[in-house]
Amino acid sequence: MNKSQVTERQVNTEGRKLYMAFELADKEWKLFFTDGSKERSRSIGAGDLVRLEVEIQKAKDRFGLKEQTQVISCYEAGRDGFWLHRYLKEKGIKNFIVDPSSIEVDRRKRRAKTDRIDGKKLLRLLLRYSWGEKKAWRVVRVPGVEEEDGRHLHRELGTLKGERTMHSNRIRSFLKLHGISEVQPLRGDFEQCVEGIRLWDGREVPGEVKERLKREHRRLMMVQEQIRELERKRKEILEEGGERHIEQMMRLRGIGIESSWKFEKEFFGWRKFQNRREVGALAGLTPTPYDSGESRREQGINKAGNRRVRSMAIEIAWIWIRYQPGSKLSQWFKERYAQGGKRMRRIGIVAVARRLLIDVWRFLEHGVIPEGAIVE
Repeated sequence: MNKSQVTERQVNTEGRKLYMAFELADKEWKLFFTDGSKERSRSIGAGDLVRLEVEIQKAKDRFGLKEQTQVISCYEAGRDGFWLHRYLKEKGIKNFIVDPSSIEVDRRKRRAKTDRIDGKKLLRLLLRYSWGEKKAWRVVRVPGVEEEDGRHLHRELGTLKGERTMHSNRIRSFLKLHGISEVQPLRGDFEQCVEGIRLWDGREVPGEVKERLKREHRRLMMVQEQIRELERKRKEILEEGGERHIEQMMRLRGIGIESSWKFEKEFFGWRKFQNRREVGALAGLTPTPYDSGESRREQGINKAGNRRVRSMAIEIAWIWIRYQPGSKLSQWFKERYAQGGKRMRRIGIVAVARRLLIDVWRFLEHGVIPEGAIVE
């Protein structure tokens, strides 16, 4: 296997195991096996778990491995999520879900890319990782079933709010197309208003336009009602108790239910951080320096972490500056960035977001109130 070809001595040291890499697709899964010296590849139907067990047994027989030989597998994080990982774990298979962006690739302008090439590459990286090269790739931490289920409420709420904006903008566009701007899409009597409005020359709105506006408004009202339903459900959950971290974050002025709920369910609720660097890195708010020879520059934040947390942290950073003006963090921003123009303020607010996340983590884990902050 080129530079990563394992020697006989390494095999004897590691012990004989079966390594397996998945290339997952909608219709077909490609399986790649190795025992460290020989390789084998097979294809099965997507989700065919019975055939998967058969192919694992055939690979053991092909390589002369015992029935109880440990199987180590991996696949890239994607649409299949975590269900396959949980199945493999239940079957006694040690599995890793890999961050696709961490997989090293050929830097040539044009490079061959096929499922077979990608699968063998993944298999070689699995060997390197299993034998101690922990920086060969980055492994995704798998949440528990309850932790994953807890994410759906706020994610669905975010999707619905995006749909509400889409329907509202579409109605405004239809109205503007005919020179009408005084009717608001979220009015309860919208359909009655549509019947009464007139065009620039006093004529009625054309019939098909009027009907389309009404249908679009009904869709908007349906989405609006679903948003209210989810917000009521979220409020009931908080009233029942059991969300200690969310209630604790809401004590800080400037952090409300939207941000605290998202921070808890996406970030603090199921991850254990060892230090402040881990907090900044998981949010993707750490700098990315370029220092080679005489060339030195900053490339901006790496954006490698949770995008929902990152966007919310930057939004809350602006709110923090407004509602916590006496805090040490706000004072630091004003002294260093506030007088530097729009560009400097946008750069500075990212630094504030990173520091604020760290302060919130310390507040939740150790009860340390951010210096100068108002707690209600």
